[in-house]
Amino acid sequence: MTSVNKQMSDELTELDTYTKELLAELEAGSDSRTEQSPAEERKVRDLFTRAENENLTGPIIELFSRLLEAARQKKATPADFGISSVDLQRLALKHQQIDEHMVSVGGRLVRALPIAGQANSRVEEYLAAKDSVAPSGIERWDQIQENISRIKSELKMTDEDWNSFQGQIRHAVDSVGTLAKLIDLPKDVLESIGRVTESYRMRLTPYYTSLIMPGVINDPIMLQSIPTGEMIDNAGVEIPPVAADHSPARLIDQFYPRVLTIKVTNMCAMYCTHCLRLAHIGRKDHMYSKEAYGEALDYIRKNERIRDVLITGGDAFVLPNSLLQWLLAELDAIDHVKIKRLGTRIPVTAPMRVDSELLDILEESSDRKPIRVVTQINTAQEITPVSRDAFRQLSKRTFTVLNQAVLLKGINDTREKMWKLCETVQESYVRPYYIFNCSYRNPQFSHFRVPLEVGRDIVESMYGNISGDAIPRYIATAGGKIPLHRSNVMKREGDDYVLKKPWNGEEAHYPDADPDVYAREMFAFNNRGVK
Repeated sequence: MTSVNKQMSDELTELDTYTKELLAELEAGSDSRTEQSPAEERKVRDLFTRAENENLTGPIIELFSRLLEAARQKKATPADFGISSVDLQRLALKHQQIDEHMVSVGGRLVRALPIAGQANSRVEEYLAAKDSVAPSGIERWDQIQENISRIKSELKMTDEDWNSFQGQIRHAVDSVGTLAKLIDLPKDVLESIGRVTESYRMRLTPYYTSLIMPGVINDPIMLQSIPTGEMIDNAGVEIPPVAADHSPARLIDQFYPRVLTIKVTNMCAMYCTHCLRLAHIGRKDHMYSKEAYGEALDYIRKNERIRDVLITGGDAFVLPNSLLQWLLAELDAIDHVKIKRLGTRIPVTAPMRVDSELLDILEESSDRKPIRVVTQINTAQEITPVSRDAFRQLSKRTFTVLNQAVLLKGINDTREKMWKLCETVQESYVRPYYIFNCSYRNPQFSHFRVPLEVGRDIVESMYGNISGDAIPRYIATAGGKIPLHRSNVMKREGDDYVLKKPWNGEEAHYPDADPDVYAREMFAFNNRGVK
């Protein structure tokens, strides 16, 4: 064996299987090769020179890619460009030596890049459609600002009114007459809304009204905030109000041994048309007495299992600052309460409520024990520069901000709409946490319900396509929160499980842990012979 051949043989042993297979494919002869154009020959030779002289992986990959394309199209072999087997092996080793993780040229070109290409193809349709199918309030901000000017003028609101929570509530849209001045709706639709509001409350803040896009039929903001005739027409027997059968103490809901809810008010800045607590809203806003809150707190003090308390309602952020501060301090003083949660839609319905005084109160309490803010955002259109800034401020002052969306027909029941929602929420300092299937308890909004399989397809399509921590859990409420994800563990074959990849249905074998090894009591620092 000559010294050159021996060197080639030694170097070849350093190349991995992917690269050896790549070299073999490149050098496979063809009897039907076509003559290369001078321009193509110059391009390949220039790439070869760059690959030889530059300390970069890019030119090497580009050169091998062009050579591979020529070989597969039976146009040419590397030798036709004056590139020898020794040259190819030397460049392959150079690529592996340059790369910080010793990735081979074969692994990158034949495996990694095609896999990345396949992954990219899965999201192309979404990327092309997301901004037109599900534009965010940030992308529609110019139109929203036009809406704001029109609404402020119609309601005779000053800048001070608009930018204060009190001004938003004082000028809230709660009658069909006011609504008709702000939104162009047909007469029969207005009559239908009037019929519904005889039984169910309607309230939109002027800010939330400004998110409704003029001329858009079934605008997702309008669907969530303006009651329609279905709420009357959906006849049926309503299951008793949520918590009627699981309220062990005044103002308390409890499903779980270590978690409970205090419903501190029936008031919200905006009443949702799909509200799970529809029966609690009533006809008037109520704050409760400290005696009522005291009975709830006494129940918590006496139950040492409780570690996580959700303050909701209604909406926790409608409480006056002094009352919210007092309630948080009372919970912080209970030793076994370790976590507080605040349920609120206000950052998207009236974000001006999130001011420095409220933020100071939250930070003070969160310094004692963590506070999680739990919100509900159902469409990317609810995220504007203003609401995004409110969430940014909240994320600085509290432990975390979580989103619990509701899956709703016409609002977020497609892949494009839900993916865009989850990505926009994540970009706005909020962690997508739950997607609730719209409740069966209230026949009034059965028209919003989405089949479970549709929801599961939407959620599982996210895996492998959007960021992992932008993927929420899919939940049904039926005497507690029940996960709805279908199992990806298909079957067992010998020592392996067969798993299904939710994004494309492919199966993968996954070896299980050795049960005998797992059963050994002596291991690690407890192993025999360890001193």
